[in-house]
Amino acid sequence: MLLRKLSDYADRLDLPPEMYTRAPVRWLVDLDEQGKLLGFVQLTGTGKKNDPGKELEVPDLLVTSGDRPKLLAHKADYVLGVTDDPAKQERTNNRHRLFKELVGRCAERTREQSVQAVARFLATWDPRGASIPDGLNCGMTVTFRVGASLPVDLQSVREFWAAETAPIDAPTMHCIVCGQLRPVEKRLRVKAKRIPGGEKAGCAFISANEAAFVSHGLEASLVAPTCRNCAERFGHAANELLRNERTHIAIGPLAYVFWTREDIGFDVAALLAAPDAATVKSLMESAWRARETTAVDEAAFYATALSASGGRVVVRDWIEATIGQVKQNLARWFAMQRLVDAWGGEGTPVGIYSLAASLYPPKNPRIAPNVPKTLLRVALGGSTLPGWLMFEGVRREKAEAGRRQEPRRWPNRQRVVLLKMVLASSQWSLDKEDTMEQLDMTNRDPAYLCGRLMAEIEAIQRAAVPGAKATVIGRYFGTASSAPASVFGNLLRGAQSHLDKLRKEREGAYHALQKRLEEIMAPLESFPKTLALKEQALFSLGYYHQRAADRAAAKAHKELKDIEEALD
Repeated sequence: MLLRKLSDYADRLDLPPEMYTRAPVRWLVDLDEQGKLLGFVQLTGTGKKNDPGKELEVPDLLVTSGDRPKLLAHKADYVLGVTDDPAKQERTNNRHRLFKELVGRCAERTREQSVQAVARFLATWDPRGASIPDGLNCGMTVTFRVGASLPVDLQSVREFWAAETAPIDAPTMHCIVCGQLRPVEKRLRVKAKRIPGGEKAGCAFISANEAAFVSHGLEASLVAPTCRNCAERFGHAANELLRNERTHIAIGPLAYVFWTREDIGFDVAALLAAPDAATVKSLMESAWRARETTAVDEAAFYATALSASGGRVVVRDWIEATIGQVKQNLARWFAMQRLVDAWGGEGTPVGIYSLAASLYPPKNPRIAPNVPKTLLRVALGGSTLPGWLMFEGVRREKAEAGRRQEPRRWPNRQRVVLLKMVLASSQWSLDKEDTMEQLDMTNRDPAYLCGRLMAEIEAIQRAAVPGAKATVIGRYFGTASSAPASVFGNLLRGAQSHLDKLRKEREGAYHALQKRLEEIMAPLESFPKTLALKEQALFSLGYYHQRAADRAAAKAHKELKDIEEALD
């Protein structure tokens, strides 16, 4: 199914010719019509340092071992017979000889004047006495220009190369993509590139190189027989999706690609990677507005998650839906994210990477593949977030609270958003009020109240002892969020001592903090001995809500005071 849908997507693309690829070329060998050298021309692509050159359509070849030349465009050691290592001169000579023989066959069969000019140049070219321009090394790709044209662009040259590289004695089997009885290839040429952790040369879509993977005596790519045309179509389609920022996102070891059969202008990658508040708001309004579905909403949508295992592609997930379903699921996804910011204002939507990375140490977020896979499946498919994400979030919350050095950077809003989403995903619905977006004064859950109380005890300490390095959060957050009864007695005694100090030095602050402390404790009949995982998440949410509300109140008080002073 996946390969067939990728092959269908290729209809939208400007594919390179058979056995061709788009690759950067760094140098042109400029010749006249008789094959006389006019000079070397350096090509630029990005214009940046280590520029690989200009991207052109050039012949390609799958080389697993030995020396095999590519027609008219290859590395400089093949094309010009030059090497940077004298110890490799013999091998370079052999490569250059094979390259000349290939060009000679092409010139003979196509009878193209420009190819014959290249053949004449190669017949007289002597690498030993040649003057090579500075900056041209043996690893750079070189091709030819004769007059104003490139021989690699000629249709006859392309047809020659397709015939030259046709598999010899290829078995005829039913292709798994098109279903036709055709010659199938033992190893597929086009590999998936830009998959995180994959080999630079790319990863094979279909491969079996061990006895455990061989089926019915079929090895390599024959375990899933594919004709050349289909293999090139789905290979180029996958690489285009992996290249385009609008059709893929990479998170940790995972690359997710998205596509539709027709171009409908729906940018899922941007919504998931870096959601814009205005775009998200528009999506949510349109997704829930009562109206008939349009033709666009009925269009098919596909997504797959890819990772690398050595030189092979691993398919981690596959999603098939309609655009309308995806829009509704994304609207639900962002609705569950709604949470005030650290200062009590309207919070912004959070990207997939930030949510996934919040579960790991900030300096080294080695994200496991299952995390982004799960998040994306829920975002696009609309299912429930699993409890193990809550466990990871709670554990990271405790770890960072204990090592907190800079209070302004904790708690991590993205992680609290994720905890809130796990809590909400099993019970969220459009017609139900979201009581977890901001401070909920009606919430009487002991875990939530304990979290609020922890935030208020911290605020009391901060007011009484400004700049204190050792805070109650760093020492007690982990225990308070899992076994409140064991620590809150001591915490309240310490808070009362700080309040006594404030009553003498800052009476206004004392009364405000004392009042908030009493409001939180009034509905709290007793401290729970232990809190389950869900309750620990509620504790963190209550702490975050109270802290944000306190900051919002302080900010409003300061603004009012500034206005009053300006009016005096």
